[in-house]
Amino acid sequence: MSHAAAARPVVVNQLGPVIASALAAHPARPLVRDRPIGEAPWEIEDADVLLTGPDRAWQRAPSQPPPDWPGRLRWVQVASTGVDWFPRWLIEAPMVTCGRGHNAEAIAEYVLAAILLHEKRLDAVRVRAAEDWTRHSLGTLRGKVLGLAGYGAIGRAIAARARAFGMTVLALRRSAWSSAETEIIGVDSLGVLASASDHLALAMPLTEATHYCINATLLSVAKPGLHLINVARGGLVDQTALLDALDSDRIAFATLDVTDPEPLPAFHPLYTHARVRLTPHISWSGEAPGVASGRAALTSQIVANLDAYVRGDALLHVVDPHRGY
Repeated sequence: MSHAAAARPVVVNQLGPVIASALAAHPARPLVRDRPIGEAPWEIEDADVLLTGPDRAWQRAPSQPPPDWPGRLRWVQVASTGVDWFPRWLIEAPMVTCGRGHNAEAIAEYVLAAILLHEKRLDAVRVRAAEDWTRHSLGTLRGKVLGLAGYGAIGRAIAARARAFGMTVLALRRSAWSSAETEIIGVDSLGVLASASDHLALAMPLTEATHYCINATLLSVAKPGLHLINVARGGLVDQTALLDALDSDRIAFATLDVTDPEPLPAFHPLYTHARVRLTPHISWSGEAPGVASGRAALTSQIVANLDAYVRGDALLHVVDPHRGY
């Protein structure tokens, strides 16, 4: 890779002050234009690098690229793992990298919290008065089967924590399995995964191939009592089919951190369904003590990629526009 502007690249930073501070300290001395994501985040003037995130402003992007796009732009770094939030023409820039894995630990903790809350039912058995003081039978994680639809950085982080609780972990992935991953059982279809799992966590990208992969057909073969957890993208789940499966007792519960659309329209039944726990797309959030804005891992990724960019080396976490992730 050769970059005419590599000596001092022009960077448009839409990711805030933590990233800006790291760029200011970088030995390449990039010319940084700090700019919040606004009404038209693609209007970046002449720049070599764009650092951006999945702000709702991108949902208003035109279907066709702006005139003269991409101009001198050579590299786009998005903060999110998934790229389905952005227009296709952005992902077809000369080089696009994503924030793959930087929030894997936080998302894995969310998934385990959802599983524990479902099994232990601490919200349901809470005592508020003397008459509430009755015996309850609680569930356990040991011996339960966790299915992972997707086994990238997030799937691996979930699996490590689930194994520590004595769960059996099944996983579906597109890429080849490593011989070192002997404690995870690979399966070859989503149907097999759903039919064998007590808890099924979705951690796969949203693409044309995975859109509505959780549908009426899939839910009809799910293991009775299944707990579905979606921390990936709302478009993976046919929400009408999910509600039907919940109402017919085909599955037991759904923990949804993502929906389609976001937010759901007023009075949508998922807001009030007794067997749904809905959160506002926050599973990625989890700040370590003393880490400003929880951006340490993402900042490290961006700095490493800027290092590679100015040297002309390969960048980390490159997005394949044909595969969509």
